[in-house]
Amino acid sequence: MTTADLHLHSSCSDGSDSVPELAQKIKDAGINIFALTDHDTIEGCKEMEKVVPAGIKFIKGVELTCIAGSIKCHILGYNCRLDNEELNNLIEKGKKLRREKLEKRIAYLKDAWEIELTKEELDWLYSRKSVVKTHLANILVNRGLADNNINAMKKYLDGCKTGNTRFDIKEAVFAIKSAGGIVVWAHPLGGEGEIHLTKEEFLPKLNEMLNFGIEGLECYYSRYSKEEVELLIECARENNLYITGGSDYHGKNKDIPLARLNSDNIPIDFNRFKFKLL
Repeated sequence: MTTADLHLHSSCSDGSDSVPELAQKIKDAGINIFALTDHDTIEGCKEMEKVVPAGIKFIKGVELTCIAGSIKCHILGYNCRLDNEELNNLIEKGKKLRREKLEKRIAYLKDAWEIELTKEELDWLYSRKSVVKTHLANILVNRGLADNNINAMKKYLDGCKTGNTRFDIKEAVFAIKSAGGIVVWAHPLGGEGEIHLTKEEFLPKLNEMLNFGIEGLECYYSRYSKEEVELLIECARENNLYITGGSDYHGKNKDIPLARLNSDNIPIDFNRFKFKLL
């Protein structure tokens, strides 16, 4: 039986597992095909190339934080060449954007909550390859200010106005395609902690995203019900889009196990998993 998971995160972005730890867990879980899709960085993929277990198909990926008109979205790029100039230039731009967002959040914690980070905490944050809100939240949890990172983000960080630090979807699509990759809309009905779109809400957004050049939908997703999966598969087939799926595994930073591809944990029929790399 083929087991695939095309949406995984390592500690190079906001996952808790190092790349070698993740590689071992993938092997132990019996996963045959996987993609590493860290947020706005490909450093983890460079490391994974060196440690990927024998006999397991590794798809080099990235998850780019984008804005498409009025739609805030995450775009997955699959099978990208890691040495591509356009992709690397975009990622360098992303590092600067994330650093700006980080500085605003650090200032917000001090001004709004009188929480000042220590030198050790700051050094750890600045050493990260891709800093996200989860990293700050974990510091607050470690200080005993919240019982988990979700509550820490809601209480201490969600009120911070950071402005738009997302990639324009046109530059993201251009970079992925320049790198030979496939452009897939991640968790299109809504991601972690978001209210899921209804069919009536989703279809106009899908039409807009098609105009921006997406080539696939992440139809199977750990937080989606059977009905939501079926809706996305129907939409993908009607528009001749790739059908992909992933857990959005983050290790200890989210309560999602590897290879969980729907909320009901129904076994996946991979004959419907239309993805040419498989």
